[in-house]
Amino acid sequence: MQIAELWRYPVKSMAGEALTRAELARDGVSGDRLLQVRDAHDRIVTSRSKPRLLGHHAASGESGPLVDGRPWDSREVARDVAAAAGAGARLVREPGLGRFDILPLLVATDGAIEAFGHDRRRLRPNLVISGVPGLAERDWEGRRLRIGSVLIGIQDLRERCIMTTFDPDTQVQDVDVLQKIRRDFGGRLALNASVLEEGSVSVGDTVELV
Repeated sequence: MQIAELWRYPVKSMAGEALTRAELARDGVSGDRLLQVRDAHDRIVTSRSKPRLLGHHAASGESGPLVDGRPWDSREVARDVAAAAGAGARLVREPGLGRFDILPLLVATDGAIEAFGHDRRRLRPNLVISGVPGLAERDWEGRRLRIGSVLIGIQDLRERCIMTTFDPDTQVQDVDVLQKIRRDFGGRLALNASVLEEGSVSVGDTVELV
């Protein structure tokens, strides 16, 4: 097995960036989910209810996250966030582990993605691992993945939500996607994981199930 893809999402609920190399620490991929959208009442807003957020691309810049190539704290980005998430919505920094829905990492495998039959971006993984037959990932709960000096602990399969129903490019909704996950995968697909031993990983690195 090896790492086929690495992903980082500097802004929660926006489209992310594909990486060739990443630093993995206790809080996951360096630079992941540094910002989140909050409404006028300081409640977290996600693409579950505001799918237009998925139409904006977040990436990491030298002086902080970028949204569609612009500094995250620019007036233009503030305008676009309010347009996508509602009047009063804004980007805020969230440095703690509370910025993750469950655990800091989501691991997906090529076999399960093939069985899923839709764009893997709908699952929003951090790591995509290739060379995994069929639905073998479903037997990985409680196991660990060794990637060079990095050790990843697998907790359990991720319960999937309505976010999977939105096309990553058009944001058009297809409720059949989530119905398929519930019907064929018991509602759970890809794996919640955490970093047990820190270090760097790259696309192409060998992955060992231990």
